[in-house]
Amino acid sequence: MRSHGCGDLRNDAIGEAVQLGGWVDRRRDHGGVIFIDLRDRSGTVQITVDPDLAPAAFAVAERLRNETVLRVEGKVRARPAASLNERLATGAIEVLAAGITVLNEVRGNLPFPVSVHDEENTREELRLRHRYLDLRRERMGRNLRLRHATVKAARGYLEGEGFIEVETPVLTRSTPEGARDYLVPSRVCGGEWFALPQSPQLFKQLLMVGGIERYYQLARCFRDEDLRADRQPEFTQLDMEMSFMDQEEILALNEGLIAAIWKQVKGIELPRPFPRLTWQEAMARYGTDRPDTRYGMELTDASDIVRDMGFKVFSGAVAAGGSVKCIAVAGGNEAVSNVRIKPGGDVFSEAQKAGAGGLAFIRVRAGGEIDTIGAIKDNLTAEMKAELLERTGATEGTLLLFGAGDTATVHKALDRVRQYLARELGLVPAERDNDQWNFLWVVDFPMFEFNAGENRLEALHHPFCAPNAGDLGSDPAAWAGTLPTARAQAYDLVLNGLELGGGSLRIHDSALQRQVLQTIGLPLEEAERQFGFLMEALDMGAPPHGGIAFGMDRLVMLLAGEESIRDTIAFPKTQQARCLMTQAPADVAPKQLEELHVASTWSDEEG
Repeated sequence: MRSHGCGDLRNDAIGEAVQLGGWVDRRRDHGGVIFIDLRDRSGTVQITVDPDLAPAAFAVAERLRNETVLRVEGKVRARPAASLNERLATGAIEVLAAGITVLNEVRGNLPFPVSVHDEENTREELRLRHRYLDLRRERMGRNLRLRHATVKAARGYLEGEGFIEVETPVLTRSTPEGARDYLVPSRVCGGEWFALPQSPQLFKQLLMVGGIERYYQLARCFRDEDLRADRQPEFTQLDMEMSFMDQEEILALNEGLIAAIWKQVKGIELPRPFPRLTWQEAMARYGTDRPDTRYGMELTDASDIVRDMGFKVFSGAVAAGGSVKCIAVAGGNEAVSNVRIKPGGDVFSEAQKAGAGGLAFIRVRAGGEIDTIGAIKDNLTAEMKAELLERTGATEGTLLLFGAGDTATVHKALDRVRQYLARELGLVPAERDNDQWNFLWVVDFPMFEFNAGENRLEALHHPFCAPNAGDLGSDPAAWAGTLPTARAQAYDLVLNGLELGGGSLRIHDSALQRQVLQTIGLPLEEAERQFGFLMEALDMGAPPHGGIAFGMDRLVMLLAGEESIRDTIAFPKTQQARCLMTQAPADVAPKQLEELHVASTWSDEEG
């Protein structure tokens, strides 16, 4: 049907007869000659329709609407010098139409303009409702091609390193820990349920027991959790697992993978090795385990300075086992007014959203003098003040913002305020303008964290991470006592404050795996019921192994400079986990539920 792509024609095609197919991007009637911008996936080219040379084609062109699908026959010629279009790759040529065939017309009004020339901002709900139209736009086409290039680069690198792609099941069993599962009732096994995988974790470990040694997969994963801009109920992981490799080898291999993607997709040579921080260092310096290191404003611990001062907000927090920390905002005296820090202000609000009661402040004036509320100023001795200014590096014009309370809340509040002020003060560029790629490995995570709601320990990542051998010792009898405080051999790759992927070395000893499951409150009998097949496999000659998974949607979002992963997925869900285009989820016929041996207890009043 066509000899060339619309965007492929150049000067070397002048004089050639061509057949093109595509959509009408724009139609312009210049009083005697009609110009059509014809668009396909390769780009756009101008079609010129002259009534004297092709009257039949001109008659068709007179009634064309945008987004009509055409086949055009004609000859390529050079554009007149006065009409060259440097914004188009095809801007030096045009196609003189000899014939136009309408392959499909647009019936009714378009819900929004598709043409790249229309700059109207279309509501996301409308874009998702008519996603097939949105996909025709240059932005979405570019993002999906970038996604394809990213996957192609990853496949090429991994297969060059000896990895093979293996598909793992989508219908599996529900297991504890992690987010909520999406459940699928079984028709043939009444009363029993499958779960859609949150990750291929256990299957990829079993592949290692099976001797595959180097596995990867573009895995579809599902989590029934609250959504946000960088989270979807179904998503894609670049998943991998490898045997007979220690942590250093795994990190080096994955740095090579990321470097290969950035080189092929962005043309950027990434410096290696990537920096590293332990989890403890990341929390102490940034208040988060996924810090954005493109700017400063690191946290300073002032607990020891203020623990005995008369200002009870500070001293009381330390006495209760918490901490007092601050960030130093250079130039903050001018940029951040008192109104913004006090209740009702935007900076105060950010701290409050993280659970803090508020923010204390100190403004550093000329000569090291300070300006703050009386309760702080009157109780801060000269020695305290000098130590505080030295430790924070604060100079004239610096604003110190303090969090006080339990350490976890202080970290969350100051991390949130730090990120907010970095955007407000222009310390980081907008996503689309970003040209700084600060990769960071965070390592040595705690094995467990305490779940106060359930009064038990739970795995910080998942219960299959191997603990640091040095934290356990060699005596299995002592494992129960040492596990709760052990570090995991786990690692996350962070890019500009977003977690790009994470993984760990895995447990390959069944006795240790049972002990970890008991530590998170899973009785031995229940552990055998849930994971007996894994423990059995570990006793059949499981090699040392580890792995990692990268969120492909988020990775492409960062490469594309988008703010939401929805703009890197062909058919995404909304933040309410709905597909606006197909109107899923939806009701099903009662007979379908009967066949599945289930009934709905939902009522509109509950919603």
